[in-house]
Amino acid sequence: MLLLLPGRLEAPLQQGAGLSLFDYLVLSHVSEAPDRRMRMSELAHLANGSLSRLSNVVKRFEQRGWVVRSPDPDDGRYTVAELTDEGYEVVAAAAPTHVRAVRQVVFDQLDAADRQALTRIAAKLRVSIPSP
Repeated sequence: MLLLLPGRLEAPLQQGAGLSLFDYLVLSHVSEAPDRRMRMSELAHLANGSLSRLSNVVKRFEQRGWVVRSPDPDDGRYTVAELTDEGYEVVAAAAPTHVRAVRQVVFDQLDAADRQALTRIAAKLRVSIPSP
């Protein structure tokens, strides 16, 4: 499941928005952060990618005008990624495609008992897998 699911969720994003699943996760996490700003290290963790991979993606987003990077005003040792209005429009346009794919690939295949079991299993895994 871990190997098959990402590809099934990425294909509609690539086709509809020209985004990889990682691209979408990066944009969506920043879009949900207060003031649409987030430390790069936290963003790498949430998007499940390395800081170097994230830096390459954010550099591409900067070139497109979707993200701006700056030193963290609270602690200059960190870098903050901030989603621009244009970047927000990109993720907002891609979101329905992603939600539709998640529903079709995952939730539409499960009945109520399956969804309850998935919720219970996910909660156990969330507790047992430590954050980096």
